[in-house]
Amino acid sequence: MVSAGDFRNGLTFELDGDVYQVIEFQHVKPGKGAAFVRAKIRNVIAGSVIERTFSPTEKFPTAYVERKEMEYSYNDGDLYYFMDLETYELVPIDKSKLSDNFKFVKENMVCKVMSYKGNVFGVEPPTFVELKVVRTEPGVRGDTATNATKPGTLETGAEIRLPLFINEGDVVRVDTRTGEYLERA
Repeated sequence: MVSAGDFRNGLTFELDGDVYQVIEFQHVKPGKGAAFVRAKIRNVIAGSVIERTFSPTEKFPTAYVERKEMEYSYNDGDLYYFMDLETYELVPIDKSKLSDNFKFVKENMVCKVMSYKGNVFGVEPPTFVELKVVRTEPGVRGDTATNATKPGTLETGAEIRLPLFINEGDVVRVDTRTGEYLERA
């Protein structure tokens, strides 16, 4: 059990049957009245963020979210199969549990599979990935005053904006959190 007075950033706890993670918290002691804790919390499974006030003495059960590294093997329709690196067991995960930035993941990449009480609720891809550019238009030199970009398609099918000097066949490093080009690999 954890009390609201002990909140820290990143702490996970159960509230009304859902799992929440503390994003920000603030202990407030007004001149008049009792102290309280104002917190911004995120529903770990649904992803929604809410602000709520708690009494510092309120107690909640601690939630242990398991983050396990697994290797993405292949997909079959709406099921994506991940291999446990310790037991070599294949775990099927439904497409609805994958985030938008999963489009940067190719086969044999290691991802973090997040679960709570054995139920998988999300897959976190690696922060930076190196992917090959399979289709892009040749860069045209001309009246570019600042960093000009062009559309490009990566080997996973994801489309991003690339600098003009990147050509087909080049390998680029991409930040999966923002979907932005970082550098040539």
